[in-house]
Amino acid sequence: MTPEQLLTFACLAETLNISHAAERLHLSQPAVSGQLKLLQESFGEPLYRRSGRGIALTPAGQELAQCARHLQQGYQQALALRDTQRGMRTGLLRIGASTTPASYLLPTLLVAYRKQYPGVELSISDGNTSEILDRLADVDLVFIEGEIPSRLPADTRVYPWQEDEVVAIVGAEHPLASQHEARWAQLAEHEFVMREAGSGVRKLVEAACETAHISPRISIYLAGVEGIKQAVRAGLGVGFVSALSIQHEDDTIRPLRIAPLPLTRTLSILLPHASLPSRLASDFLQRALAS
Repeated sequence: MTPEQLLTFACLAETLNISHAAERLHLSQPAVSGQLKLLQESFGEPLYRRSGRGIALTPAGQELAQCARHLQQGYQQALALRDTQRGMRTGLLRIGASTTPASYLLPTLLVAYRKQYPGVELSISDGNTSEILDRLADVDLVFIEGEIPSRLPADTRVYPWQEDEVVAIVGAEHPLASQHEARWAQLAEHEFVMREAGSGVRKLVEAACETAHISPRISIYLAGVEGIKQAVRAGLGVGFVSALSIQHEDDTIRPLRIAPLPLTRTLSILLPHASLPSRLASDFLQRALAS
């Protein structure tokens, strides 16, 4: 049993998929499978079994995964310490961001940061809120929208960042296009165009509909803000997006504030390795909080 094999197993325990673990570790799938085979042989009994398209940990595998996670955390802390000692002239800053901050807020920060520290490599991972939270162990900073999960790794610190308003959008020919705001009852008279499962906006809209006691008719589910905009332009119904995402739109899309209370949410920054963050992560965090 080697530290490398345990680190590989820790990644497998997070992803429950050998090919996904290989992608995270930047290794080939045969290399990962080989390490896992040696680990099982060393351990003396099965640690996981095939389950559908992934794997399921055996009871022994679940126990070993806890030990492997401790090793993984220590390894990440050692990397952060190394980066701190090197200073900020070089290094790698890994950022995960959900759709709204990734598309409309981070670019300006990243450009300024890149100018000051041209030797720092930036790795940006984007997706919906759920997808980004699944990658928490693999990044240095996370920018997400909406509700923070109740259970986060113990070494994660949360910083409220900015307030964002979610608005309804309709096409120029839609019956509501002449209005500047609408109530949920009015919106529910028309079909909705909704984001995919895991989207922060979708969760917010679904909660608001439940509070308003309405059951909207959904014409289509789409991934990403641009997909929602295109569906709305095509006349498929009422969409919901961050107000930040339509600041530069033409007249083919009309925004509607939701009455009587605007639909708002908090954008947050998560620091996954808060007990020993890298100097790069700490510096970028302070820049973001000051913006």
